[in-house]
Amino acid sequence: MAMVSFSFGKGNILLITKLSTGDSLFNCAGHHVLLLSGTRKVLSTSPLNGGYRETIKAIFNYDENTVPGELCELKAPTYEEHMRMIVKELGLNPQKTTGLSTAASMDKAAIQRVAFEDISVTAIVTGGVEKNGGRAGDPASFHERGEKIESLVMGTINIVLVIDADLTPGALTSALVTCTEAKTAALQELMAGSNYSYGLATGSGTDGTVLVCNAESPTKLTIAGKHAKLGELIGRVVKSAVKKALCLDTQLTPVSQHSVFRRLKRYGITEVNVLKKCLNWNGAVDLSKDEIVHKLHELDKAKEIVVLTSLYVHLLDQLDWQLLSVDEAIGAGEMLLNQMIGKLKIKYHPAKVLHQSREEVIGGMLENLRALLATAVGGESVVQGSCLLSSG
Repeated sequence: MAMVSFSFGKGNILLITKLSTGDSLFNCAGHHVLLLSGTRKVLSTSPLNGGYRETIKAIFNYDENTVPGELCELKAPTYEEHMRMIVKELGLNPQKTTGLSTAASMDKAAIQRVAFEDISVTAIVTGGVEKNGGRAGDPASFHERGEKIESLVMGTINIVLVIDADLTPGALTSALVTCTEAKTAALQELMAGSNYSYGLATGSGTDGTVLVCNAESPTKLTIAGKHAKLGELIGRVVKSAVKKALCLDTQLTPVSQHSVFRRLKRYGITEVNVLKKCLNWNGAVDLSKDEIVHKLHELDKAKEIVVLTSLYVHLLDQLDWQLLSVDEAIGAGEMLLNQMIGKLKIKYHPAKVLHQSREEVIGGMLENLRALLATAVGGESVVQGSCLLSSG
């Protein structure tokens, strides 16, 4: 995309693109600034001038990631004060600006647009869920009692959604719901896992969204749900842009997710703990650590095992969600394990999973799968050398 140099704020910035609304998106020293060219209705989750406003003239997405791999430290005692300082650094008016912050790079933002007749919707998304992706209802990290929060955890999906149509305040709020559902749908389709539970992620713990609609547009809309064309456009563009941003920033893609251990990560089975299981078998495995690691990498991408592992994981999901009974899950799990044993051509007898609580059954089924994978790597001698693999 062609870049044009402008004088803005405290220094030079680059024009990234001009939207159909006439609003302009700039890169300002590695941060995004969207300057609004007319009267706009804005709905923001930001602590700075958040909520519904009709006086906003600028929106920012600030890259906090000064040192890769470290927490993003606040510039002030509160997050709102931190954001106000950012606005001043960018040379914007604190009274007429709202925005978001993230550890994602603006260079890896996804900017996508869809249109239908006289409606246009543009999504500007930065994203990452590897560090703090979570599922609604997961255990919380803190309880707000007025104390300051010292740092921000990396991993955030920030969405700036610009709708070139005039929406009622209610419709703009409905658009926020549709936008959030679309973000979650993108994560579900990528099978992105929570870092805090067995569940699939519905977002990160620090996601932010700013919606903008053009109050000067002759197109007046009152509905933004999934049945309306506007809702369809929002769903399409947000899903697409979220997936692209996750691909660009953290390489989270269908290809990267085609992996035994990526599918199992949220259930606590990783290459590291399977490797430890092999190395702890007191000499039963006649392989070096490097040889085991190589075999683990091969196993991780074995097509038929990825497929069977995916089915096994979804079986555990349905047991956890109480869509299947303990008996049904145990029986189906045994069938899938037997198929894996056949595909891998190993001698392994899963331990009997007792008919206990759902949580205990999930734990037993996971231990059987972990031991099976370790056996596939360590070979038949593992079965003979480990009391953990008795058939019970």
